[in-house]
Amino acid sequence: MVEKKANIIKQTGKFIPEVREEVRKVTWPSRRETMMTTVFVFVLAVIAAIYFMFVDTIIHKLINGIIDYASR
Repeated sequence: MVEKKANIIKQTGKFIPEVREEVRKVTWPSRRETMMTTVFVFVLAVIAAIYFMFVDTIIHKLINGIIDYASR
């Protein structure tokens, strides 16, 4: 049991420097790139919301029309 704990401590001691080294290799986006990407995501979300609202309205009217026709 003590050996397992010692082994875990050794592995953690190796892991943390490796993580730091990998983080240094990351190419972080600039502030401008981050802003442009964020705006792009919001614009696409609005377009998707409008599209699904339009499709939902059409389906709603079709179903109501079928129900009204069937209830006559």
